[in-house]
Amino acid sequence: MDPFDSSDSLEGPSKAAATNTEVPVPWSRFSAWLECVCVVTFDLELGQAIELVYPHDVKLTEKEKTSICYLSFPDSYSGCLGDTQFSFRLRQSVGRSSSWFGQEDSYNKDAPVTLQKENAHFHGYVYFRQVKDASVKRGYFQKSLVVVSRLPFGNLFHSLLKVIAPEYFEKHEPCLETVCNEIDQWPTPIPGQTLNLPVMGVVMQVRIPTKIETPGGSPVKQPQTENLLPAPTVLPSVHELDLFKCFQSVLIHVQMLWELMLLGEPVVVMAPSPTVSSETVLALVSTIAPLRYCGDYRPYFTIHDSEFKEYTTRTQAPPNVILGVTNPFFIKTFQCWPHIIRLGDLKMSGDLPKQVKVKKLAKLKTLDTKTGIYTAYKTFLHKDKALIKRLLKGIQKKRPSEVQSAILRRHLLEQTQSFILPLERYLQSLMPPQRSMSPWKTPPQIRSFSQDEFMKTLEQAGPQQILKGDWTGLYRRFFRSPNFDGWYRLRHREMTQKVECLHLEAICAADLLTWTKDKSEVEIVDLILKLREKLTRARKHQLPVKDELLERLEQSIQTIISSLPEDLQTLLHRQ
Repeated sequence: MDPFDSSDSLEGPSKAAATNTEVPVPWSRFSAWLECVCVVTFDLELGQAIELVYPHDVKLTEKEKTSICYLSFPDSYSGCLGDTQFSFRLRQSVGRSSSWFGQEDSYNKDAPVTLQKENAHFHGYVYFRQVKDASVKRGYFQKSLVVVSRLPFGNLFHSLLKVIAPEYFEKHEPCLETVCNEIDQWPTPIPGQTLNLPVMGVVMQVRIPTKIETPGGSPVKQPQTENLLPAPTVLPSVHELDLFKCFQSVLIHVQMLWELMLLGEPVVVMAPSPTVSSETVLALVSTIAPLRYCGDYRPYFTIHDSEFKEYTTRTQAPPNVILGVTNPFFIKTFQCWPHIIRLGDLKMSGDLPKQVKVKKLAKLKTLDTKTGIYTAYKTFLHKDKALIKRLLKGIQKKRPSEVQSAILRRHLLEQTQSFILPLERYLQSLMPPQRSMSPWKTPPQIRSFSQDEFMKTLEQAGPQQILKGDWTGLYRRFFRSPNFDGWYRLRHREMTQKVECLHLEAICAADLLTWTKDKSEVEIVDLILKLREKLTRARKHQLPVKDELLERLEQSIQTIISSLPEDLQTLLHRQ
């Protein structure tokens, strides 16, 4: 067996990360944040139509343009007068090329999985204005300003739209060109750094968390920055919603919603407006953080969506997707779906928000279906009555919504971490021991994941019993979900990289030159090629190894080459 052979491939695409020393490509900084900015208007003959895309040379396919048009306007049932903000998510066309200028690896490497750039979807953030206007044939001015990005930074981009949209509706295209040029001067999104983002006389200050930070921990103290004029508007988060506001009418069902998200169940959210629809879907997805939700989710979905037929067919089981809708027509369409959350305008019962009830799916028949959670689902774990009591008491005491959200987010985070911890512990037991890592042998294999073996470990080291219930049943159901599949693939890739790193360290610690003394030239050349391949793979896949380790390996290769005859040295230096 070849001592340095390692055929385990590292999954995932890889591109060279952009370095700070490169000359900026036009629109490269803009593209690090946004794909494009669109203006969608209502044309009497064409219906919704894209009036403007900036930068002008951005390449959207016709399918993407059509989707953006329909998703950028509330449907007629919402009755949105004035200004409305909401978001959507759409599937990218197959075969489109990336325009991130090679920066996705360096960003995604350091960002939490829940905030990484999307490979196959765009996020759209909409500012829609509908006001009476006698000069327009229909009697109304209707237009949307849309920011399209691969980044799930809802809080940041909706804040950006609040600054630029009102100004754009007054001054039109020249204003938009100025804004895009300003964004093209922004620093690149780097997790862990405080970033000042100036636009139209306002400076938004943000900080993207890193993957090594404890989610829900104390905010990292910001370094003192230069005295900025104007003083920056500090956004506490680039992505977090007001979780408590989103869940006010379903607080007593939070445990059920968390389980439905954890298991990747098909869910439809029927809401009175795109704002409520999109915020509720995004809030649901966030309940299982720091786990990434690996099913599809559409914060706002319409009958014109290109996936409408795919998601509403009755010939097969509903897919693992969360859909946010506002059109009552969907009640009839989604009658075969197992979980439907019907929301209305918030109603109060005294000084507390009225809680919706769980109802049988059979009652979901008419267009005027009442609010409720229509499902036959029975939770594996019991409700946390203390949490619900604490939140309801907080409403009576007029506790600020952001504090209520922090309490709720902390509870959900601890519950998810408690669920994941035994899985993480079991994964560690599958890793080969470090002492078995020999420079003279192929790296040992990671043992396969066995569900039955994992279940046995729960008897000794199960989840911290935050809640009582059937944890074993919940794990067995989780193993069949897309979230388990996504989590395991990611962790297995990280473990494979860890084995690669340990093997590299073992090679660098070995006396390679001595090993070559009694070897033939063919064996030595083979060794050099294998070492070079390892070096290339380490750099290409950005393995978490120190640069000095790679430099030491490079020096070892050069030392071995210099011990060979000159003709071979020349040949190897050419390669």
